[in-house]
Amino acid sequence: MNNYKLLPALISLLQTRNLTESAKALHVTQSAMSKTLSQIRLAFHDNILIREANQFVLTKRGEELKQQLPVLLQQLDELYRPAEMDFAQCQRNFSLASSDYVAQFILPGIFKTLASQAPNASLEYQLWQKDWLHQLSQRPLDLVSTITETIPENLHGKKMAEDSLVMLMSRSYAGKNKIADLDDYVAARHIVITGGGDKDSPVDQALSALGKERKVYARVPFFQSAIELLLTSDTVLTIPLHIAADFVGLYDLQLAALPFESKAHEYYLLWHARYHQDPEHKWFRELCYPLLKNHLLRTKAQGMKLLHGN
Repeated sequence: MNNYKLLPALISLLQTRNLTESAKALHVTQSAMSKTLSQIRLAFHDNILIREANQFVLTKRGEELKQQLPVLLQQLDELYRPAEMDFAQCQRNFSLASSDYVAQFILPGIFKTLASQAPNASLEYQLWQKDWLHQLSQRPLDLVSTITETIPENLHGKKMAEDSLVMLMSRSYAGKNKIADLDDYVAARHIVITGGGDKDSPVDQALSALGKERKVYARVPFFQSAIELLLTSDTVLTIPLHIAADFVGLYDLQLAALPFESKAHEYYLLWHARYHQDPEHKWFRELCYPLLKNHLLRTKAQGMKLLHGN
């Protein structure tokens, strides 16, 4: 008879390709994990992991299993779920990651909807970091709302919209210093936001192609801290149009078009394959998706009006 108890360890090893990390994740000793790997190799008649220099690489069979197992285990979990989900009785703690902007402007609406439809469920919010995109299998996250150009393997996603980048500055600074061309832009003092998705690569790539580099005055993790700096210093913040529109509505700020072309941002809601067929997860992502997308589209439209003086 097949030993299905080996599968959680196998999934962990396929994801981490590291005995020590898998041992920690499963709360066992490294020697126990090494023994389990031997059992896995025997059960599957394949080495699965092969040591190469200081790391393990997957065999062809290992690569196949990495693709197949998350979906298969999810299907097995479905056997134990009731035919119809009663979300009023759902007690799951969902997890969502994105920027502090989403936490400030969209998260309250998500909490409100969650509370009305699943009052016994809860939600944990985390500040997303761009280097997590290829580590999602190792993180206990249900959903991430972020910017990306490509979706890594074993992730599913729904595109919400595209948005362009604009400059944001205090109204008093904009009145004194008009940034009319590329030289004005790179000579200005810039604020960079480090938390959330990768908002700055399109800017830096475009400038590099033009043989230019901007002067970074401050790096901060949050949008709100960047806004406070804008209001008290002669600085410029380059951010997506829809976000700039929200802050212009709250503070004495002004937005303007960039004096050069840059790539548009593509916004996605992403989740790992292991959750794809989970009914509770499907319900949760279908709850979040329209709230995120509609906010993005509405504020982008507001930003377009501001940008074109309507």
